Order: sequence, then structure tokens, then C-alpha cells
Amino acid sequence: MAEDSRQVASSAGAHIASKLSTESSSTNSANISENTSIGENTTIAENVSIGEFVVIGENSKIWINAQVRENAKIGARCIISKDVYIDHDVTIGNGCKIQNGVSVFYGVTIHDDVFIGPHVCFTNDKVPRAFSQEWQVTPTVVYRGASIGANATIICGITIGEYAMVAAGAVVTKDVAPFSLVIGNPACHMGYVDKTGNRVKAKPNV
Repeated sequence: MAEDSRQVASSAGAHIASKLSTESSSTNSANISENTSIGENTTIAENVSIGEFVVIGENSKIWINAQVRENAKIGARCIISKDVYIDHDVTIGNGCKIQNGVSVFYGVTIHDDVFIGPHVCFTNDKVPRAFSQEWQVTPTVVYRGASIGANATIICGITIGEYAMVAAGAVVTKDVAPFSLVIGNPACHMGYVDKTGNRVKAKPNV
């Protein structure tokens, strides 16, 4: 399986410029903290909010109305689309594509080359109560190359394996094996896909 979350954080930081440079990166009228590090050739649209000590890799794009909170790490060659929310201390690897309206909450780690479709929602609390003062974050990990379809909900405390495919609208309540295709509510294993996402008769031998 892919490298652990600490290695993803290291990978995300490997391509980072040490200081924000308006000459090599386009930031328009975004609200960006002085302590943010932005890689070369990265584009940040207007009305984007970026907190302190955020790290963003080179050749990434962050589109209008996105919010990236403090200490988040975003790798190189990522696309963060309109209205995406990335919580504090979240790590996103290289080459990821996160579509409109996605919420990635604290406790989620996303490895390289992951696709997250529009309005996917992650969670991070197993027993949510508005009045709870002692709730604990339950982590979730999405491994390299996985894809999550539009409007899927990912219940916290699970892993989504390498190159797995989560169908649109699925509610994922348990671990998804590498190369597995899961569909429905609750999401159930319905077959296998290969690296390109096409259905195959058996789990790829890689």
C-alpha cells in the first residue's frame, strides 16, 4: 500500500518554494497569510482564503471561493476547485483533483493522484453532538490513485485503498480494498477496476 501520511506530508512539501513570490505565482486578490508558502507557477483565484503556515506545491490551481485553513499542505500539480473547504492540518498529496463544493475536514489525509468528485463530504466525528466538549477526531485515509464519485459521503475511521473507485452517491461506512469498486448506501463491493478505472473481472495483480 502507499506511503504513510507522514511521507505524504513530506512529498507535498518537496516541491514548495520557501517564500511566497508574486513574480512566479499568480495570486490575484486572494486573502493570503504572510506565512503561506506557494510553489512556482501556482495560480490562486480571487476570493480564496488561505490561512497561516499553509504549504502549496508548484503548478497547482486553487479556484474562486475556496478556503484553505492553517497548517494545511497541498502538493504539486493539484486542482482545488470552486467552493472547496480544506480544514486545518489536512494533507493532500501531489496530482490531486478536488472538485466543486468538497469538504475535507481535519483528520483526513489524501495521498497522491486522488480524484474527489463534486460535493463529496468527509466526516471526522463518530458520535457528533452539538453540545459535546470532548469529541475526538477519527482519522480517514485515501490512498494513491483512488477516485470518489460526486456526492459520496465518507464516514470517518476508514481507509480507501489504492486505485479504488467509490461510485457517485455512495455512503462509505467501512474500509475499501485497493482496486475495489463500491456502490450504494451503505457502499458494497461490486467488483474491481484497473489503474485506469475500467472494470475488470479480477483484482489486478500489481
